[in-house]
Amino acid sequence: MKELSEVKQVNPALKLALEMGPLIVFFFANNRAEKLADSFPALTSLGGPLFIATAFFMVATAISLVASWMLTRALPLMPIVSGVVVFIFGALTLILQDEIFIKMKPTIINSLFGVVLIGGVVFKKPLLKYVLGAAFELDETGWNKLSIRWAMFFFAMAVLNEFLWRNFSTDFWITFKVWGNLPITIVFMLFQLPLIKRHSLEEAAD
Repeated sequence: MKELSEVKQVNPALKLALEMGPLIVFFFANNRAEKLADSFPALTSLGGPLFIATAFFMVATAISLVASWMLTRALPLMPIVSGVVVFIFGALTLILQDEIFIKMKPTIINSLFGVVLIGGVVFKKPLLKYVLGAAFELDETGWNKLSIRWAMFFFAMAVLNEFLWRNFSTDFWITFKVWGNLPITIVFMLFQLPLIKRHSLEEAAD
């Protein structure tokens, strides 16, 4: 794994575009699936709108990962894990023609991240320190508290995803996945700023 100092920095707007790009492609491919199928008849072999959108999602995810690698010469752990789950569950969705797999993908990813973060705290290796260490310098208590909060957030998002896809339409689930998750995450991050400030080593030094 490359040291953080060796990883090339990417413009935040471009980084956000690379992370959100596949989801936006997923959203528009689902909404325009019929027009896409009319323009490219081969797509009809994939199945309905969600299956066409899933195929586009997988391709867009691959392009995003390749672009990230070309720009930074490194791939963070979270995008790699997300990408692997997308490819596995996307393939199962298309092969078995069962949309439950792609709908459960966020549940699996969020639960996995939550378990990993809790495990890091239990084994006294808070993984957020390695992910966010370039942005913040916190004491060990701060990293542990932040890790637990993020783990609880990931578990909550897993439960929310299960509730949404089981109780609402596919179109609503996709819309929320694309346009709802990011604002919720941003609000959660803002609520962590007081904790980060209290446990900041730079704050303590000042």
